[in-house]
Amino acid sequence: MSSSLSTPVSGSASRAQSGAFTATVSAITNAFGDPTRRAIYLFVRGATDGATAAEVATEFGLHPNVARHHLDKLAAGGYVEVAVARPAGGPSKRYTAVADLASGEFPVRSDDLVLSLLGKTLALLPPDQAQSIAEEVGQEYGRAMAAALTGNDLASGQRSLRSAMQSVADALTAHGFAAHAEKRNNQLRIINNHCPFGDVAIEHPVICAVDRGMVKGMLTALYGDADVSAAESLPQGDSFCSTIV
Repeated sequence: MSSSLSTPVSGSASRAQSGAFTATVSAITNAFGDPTRRAIYLFVRGATDGATAAEVATEFGLHPNVARHHLDKLAAGGYVEVAVARPAGGPSKRYTAVADLASGEFPVRSDDLVLSLLGKTLALLPPDQAQSIAEEVGQEYGRAMAAALTGNDLASGQRSLRSAMQSVADALTAHGFAAHAEKRNNQLRIINNHCPFGDVAIEHPVICAVDRGMVKGMLTALYGDADVSAAESLPQGDSFCSTIV
């Protein structure tokens, strides 16, 4: 009797382990709202000696900076471990999946999911049209932010450009951008040291047009018409994002 039960028990245990692993991988996806990272994690987990950012970039057709961003996020979450190898071509990071991965609890963030949907939707449009839509949405939100700043006290054009830019930077910081205004090479810029759009902006750089639109919308309301263009950008591999005015 016990012998005949051994196989089903073993099969149940195997299915339970498989189910637990699937749940864990799903938890990773839910934690970041990013199916690409799930695929990268599975790729790294299946590699005998782990993988480098260059190998992941080649496997998934990503820019190396994007691949490195995903891997570093997985490392920060404790899903992969990082070791520095020193081949002939110079040191490089190699990422391997941790041996025992706890499933943990990761709530699904609705804003991450909405941003992922927005990014994928914009990606289906012609680039110029997608940029225009994203910037328009940003401008509308920027004007609303400026209205909240000024109330009925200040009308458009009553602030200097420098003062208006500082107000824009403060408002962006309050929305998670960690921004500040500065003058560099005789140009006024707003520097964003953090992007609240996170992974979606890395994978779908068109989202950056929302940021640019927010700056333009706020400046128009606080100062008046101003030319706004993007300079440095995280999705392009820069260490921060900046907008030139």
